[in-house]
Amino acid sequence: MTYEFDKDFWERHWQQGRAGGPGSMGGSPPNPYLAPETSGLTPGTALDAGCGGGAEAIWLASRGWHVTAADISSEALARAAERAATSGASERVRWVEADLSVWSPDAQFDLVMTHYAHPAMPQLEFYDRIAGWVAPGGTLLIVGHLHTPGSTGHGHHPPAEASATAAAVTARMDGAEWEIVTAEERLRTGHGVPLHDVVVRATRRPQKGTS
Repeated sequence: MTYEFDKDFWERHWQQGRAGGPGSMGGSPPNPYLAPETSGLTPGTALDAGCGGGAEAIWLASRGWHVTAADISSEALARAAERAATSGASERVRWVEADLSVWSPDAQFDLVMTHYAHPAMPQLEFYDRIAGWVAPGGTLLIVGHLHTPGSTGHGHHPPAEASATAAAVTARMDGAEWEIVTAEERLRTGHGVPLHDVVVRATRRPQKGTS
């Protein structure tokens, strides 16, 4: 089956979550890779590309980051804003409804991150796109689904078009521009099932003449 990850798809996904369906992860904790991959960074500006229920954006904001959290789904953003209102960090998060395949921010960020976002464009091209939003000296953090044989559905078995490998992601990064810090394929358990993940963190090298 081929999936169209457009606005209608994601609105349905999150609306189902209101009734405890597959979109119910809006109340989940932040992704487990977020803390170890960002705890050594100095808080600054961040973009959460495909923020979903907002757990990662809120986590960063609670630690002093000023976060722009963008998602195509108004339902997801409404739930994220509700959650942020009780977090004590809502003033440091700006929620933006945007189609990330065409939207562009008006500035670069010290950190650009994405966790399992699937826009209506090829997955690797999406990663290329958000990489351009990282400021010199900043960090790109990609957490995605690992493409494995038999990955034929969404959720715990993401389709191939929403998946990647660590090698495929890093192969598109010019070594003159990026320093790869993390490039791993990991297996963890979530909701009682095995989850195969790709984790890539890279630092954009400062421009010549800067430090």
